[in-house]
Amino acid sequence: MESQTRIDHLTGGIYRISTWTPDYGITFNQFLIDDERPALVHTGDYAQYEHIRAAIGEVLDPSRLRYLVLLHWEGDENGGMDRFMRSAPESELVGSALSIALNARGFGVTERVRGFQDGERLDLGRHALRFLETPHVHHWDSMMVVEETTHSLFPSDLFLQPGDQPPVVSENLSDAMCEVYRQVGIFAHENPVRRVVDRIETIDPAWVHAMHGGTLTREALPAYVSALRRQEFAYRGKLLGRVVEEVADPVAAS
Repeated sequence: MESQTRIDHLTGGIYRISTWTPDYGITFNQFLIDDERPALVHTGDYAQYEHIRAAIGEVLDPSRLRYLVLLHWEGDENGGMDRFMRSAPESELVGSALSIALNARGFGVTERVRGFQDGERLDLGRHALRFLETPHVHHWDSMMVVEETTHSLFPSDLFLQPGDQPPVVSENLSDAMCEVYRQVGIFAHENPVRRVVDRIETIDPAWVHAMHGGTLTREALPAYVSALRRQEFAYRGKLLGRVVEEVADPVAAS
């Protein structure tokens, strides 16, 4: 089945670009912030570039993109970065200070890149991004972003919902969320996630723009927060549903 990419306005100049991917049973989302200095949060993977660029073109000229925001270094986060940077000559790759220093520069991306630390801000014009360092949720270099004008949170892989979800989700799919996490094994441990969940609750976002699934409203979020506090969802020996054989410690076995 061929994937389908669509774009929908969510709130205050923020658009969700979404591709339903049946092989994985989830949507892969990017978020366009239309402003004087437009930003794209997540680039999508390399193969989806043309579809994502066409969706952006329904709102603004993709060559105007100023910021490409990656929230951790992974194919679906920034696999299209090189193509977007070529097509938008004034664009800049933005991520956590660790990700830029460790990954971008390590891959030879040394120009038009900028790393941010916790609490630092980036002005887009009518919108402003504030960066939150969230290590090990789910990568070492992970970061989240708060858009201050709309009180929006971009949490990357946190708060996902499986299935082909609509742009905004009010349904409680938190049990399904935790089951996906158990099956795919993206979190090494619950503790870093729960510390970030506490912080998110203090921030009290009005909108939570999940990278997979639909956007959650303030009213829908508590059920997902509760599930992450109550349930076990960290790695338990499965990677993308495949059982990984546990290798015995040779010292302990001797």
